[in-house]
Amino acid sequence: MGTKGENNRTRIIEAADQLFYKHGYNQTSFSDIADITGIPRGNFYYYFKTKDDILAAVVETRVKQYREALVTCDNASDNPGKRLHAFLDIMAGSEDSVVDTGCPIGSLCVELAKDTEALQTKSREVFVLLRDWMSRQFEEIGLVDANDKAMDLLSRMQGTALMACTFKDSAYLHRSVGDLKNWINNLVLSES
Repeated sequence: MGTKGENNRTRIIEAADQLFYKHGYNQTSFSDIADITGIPRGNFYYYFKTKDDILAAVVETRVKQYREALVTCDNASDNPGKRLHAFLDIMAGSEDSVVDTGCPIGSLCVELAKDTEALQTKSREVFVLLRDWMSRQFEEIGLVDANDKAMDLLSRMQGTALMACTFKDSAYLHRSVGDLKNWINNLVLSES
């Protein structure tokens, strides 16, 4: 078990993550986080000097969670196509939150796209992690344009999340995940 300070820091990060996802970074205040955690706002400064510091901690937590998810995908199969399918299954498994609120990564990146360079860079760390992992899978398949294919997959996933959220359409989400799996299967076949 962690100390009280570590527990409070974790509670702040978890609450901020929820709020940034549901309401946006710019729409979330220290008071909002304090309301959820029950930690007085003035105590936040023991753990974080600024809201940007909280954002950095939220992104670090997300990167860690996605790294763990990618390890699970890597362990799911020796086949890179099946590993990519396993990752798509994570998206389909997050159906409720994707349909309700969209993609937590994409939403944050779009919101901070016009903010400072530091916040833009921080917000896209998860996308960089995913792009690099996907690119390695496509390289293993034998594609010379592996990085391009990784960007294509990420953009199609983001489009799917956006449309599923916009229209509150779970069926669309699942149909699109199926289409992406077929696209991956066709890429694998073209390289066999």
